[in-house]
Amino acid sequence: MVIVMGTVRVDPDAIERLRPAMEAMMAASRAEDGCLTYAYALDLLEPGLVRVSELWTDRAALEAHFKTAHMATWRTALAGQIRERDIKLYDSSEGEAF
Repeated sequence: MVIVMGTVRVDPDAIERLRPAMEAMMAASRAEDGCLTYAYALDLLEPGLVRVSELWTDRAALEAHFKTAHMATWRTALAGQIRERDIKLYDSSEGEAF
């Protein structure tokens, strides 16, 4: 299993402009084979901070994700909008409930 977690910071005024592209990216990504979870969350205390969380069955699924048309569209929508990006990939076992 592959976990992708992190943050992207954009100008707070850009959030509403980016919302349709964010929604389209989430919907298309969630429909991909190997995608278990794909979400963006707006931080309520830090305007413009978007928290990213993804869960993929394996690296092959994530690599296929990077090559999709909706990823290319997303990159175009974000061009020039990102002020800061901190996203990391983690390999994981299935995890355990607690």
